[in-house]
Amino acid sequence: MFTNCSLGHYHIIIAVVIWSICVDSRKIRGISLSYKRFYRERKSFLCIDGSKMIPFDQVNDDYCDCADGSDEPGTAACPNGRFYCTNLGYRPHYIPSSRVNDGICDCCDATDEYRSQKPCQNTCRNLGQRERAAVEGQMRALGEGLRLKQQLVEEAVLTWREKQAQLRDLQRVSDDLQTQLGDLRKEEARRKEEADALREREIGARETADDSPRSHYRTESPISIFNELDSNRDGSITVDEVQAKLSPVQGEERALSEDEAVALLGGAHQVDLSTFEETLWTSLRMGDSVTIKGRHGVPGSLADEDPNIKAAVSAAEKAAADLKKVEDSYEMVYMEIRDLREKLSIDYGSEREFLSLHNQCFQLKVHEYIYELCPFNQVTQKGSSGEEVSLGKWGSWAGSPENQYCQMRYESGEPCWQGPTRNTMVMLICGTETALRSVKEPSKCQYVMELQTPVSCQPALRQQGIHSEL
Repeated sequence: MFTNCSLGHYHIIIAVVIWSICVDSRKIRGISLSYKRFYRERKSFLCIDGSKMIPFDQVNDDYCDCADGSDEPGTAACPNGRFYCTNLGYRPHYIPSSRVNDGICDCCDATDEYRSQKPCQNTCRNLGQRERAAVEGQMRALGEGLRLKQQLVEEAVLTWREKQAQLRDLQRVSDDLQTQLGDLRKEEARRKEEADALREREIGARETADDSPRSHYRTESPISIFNELDSNRDGSITVDEVQAKLSPVQGEERALSEDEAVALLGGAHQVDLSTFEETLWTSLRMGDSVTIKGRHGVPGSLADEDPNIKAAVSAAEKAAADLKKVEDSYEMVYMEIRDLREKLSIDYGSEREFLSLHNQCFQLKVHEYIYELCPFNQVTQKGSSGEEVSLGKWGSWAGSPENQYCQMRYESGEPCWQGPTRNTMVMLICGTETALRSVKEPSKCQYVMELQTPVSCQPALRQQGIHSEL
């Protein structure tokens, strides 16, 4: 049995407990653990920005007293205030105070709608389970990606060593070919000089025998010249044949007139061999008036018939052919060395892990366009007409200093009509396979691509937003 006095004391105790609970709940609501120290119950409350001191019972009284809104963390009174969702079992976060008791469930633990008519369910547990499952899947994919990356790094190291060895071998071959080129150039020059000297001696010997133009026909018989001029082989030479076959010694481009041809034939229009020897043959041997068209100096056929000249010319031609063959080989080796040095000069990452992407191309069809990315080379776009447009050539890595190898820049593509030059930024994301995942054009002729690849996986990847409460 309780007496009236004791019952009165009991009611007072109950009232005090209820009041303390209300004050405590008002004090704690909307506050994170890190801010608890600012809200220790005392007679007064100092605004967190230090601008004002108010009685503590004015905290969370649904009236904004502090300019920074710190006195109303659990109500919508302050326009610049924020409410802390504890969300036990999921990710805690802040929401604007204006969303408190607005009839919309923003906190998964429903703490933001404590006076609302909206019945909110606590969904933090389910959300946390789903996020944990998603994170576990991501971590499994990350683990597989890192395993594949390690394989690619090992392959890249071997490939790099092979390319370095190949470059050294090519350099040795190039040095040997340069030595051969020097020797062959000297040999070719010597052989050509020998052949030219033999020709000059032969020509000089023949011209020395008789310094006049009639020496051209000194070694030939009148019969051979008659047969050469007798085009129709009828045993006679006519005025027409003389005009067709002969030209003046001075001014060979001028044709003989009919009167000049008749005069050369002794006044006749047609002569036989005997008359030819007495008339035209004499003029040809004298060499001061006419000559057979196309003959200059010692006939080349005569010089070339000399076996020594033939051998010298043949040796010079062989030396020139050998030189050309080695020059072609040197040019090919030079191009290989240049391409290999250019390839080895590219930054393939701290462990050369991106070397595996070189000489590969990845395509993605978006609407009527086919986009192709060839890492460290170029980006292109091909329409339904088959016309290919350059969206940029390899420029450089464009990531932040902390993660330099997460973005590729391709620049100086084809200009847009009435627009800028086409450029492409490629974002690299972690994945278990290498594939082009998306292509966007956020602004005119400026493209953004996503390339998924294991070599972009990082072992220090943090699980952002995952807390111990999970």
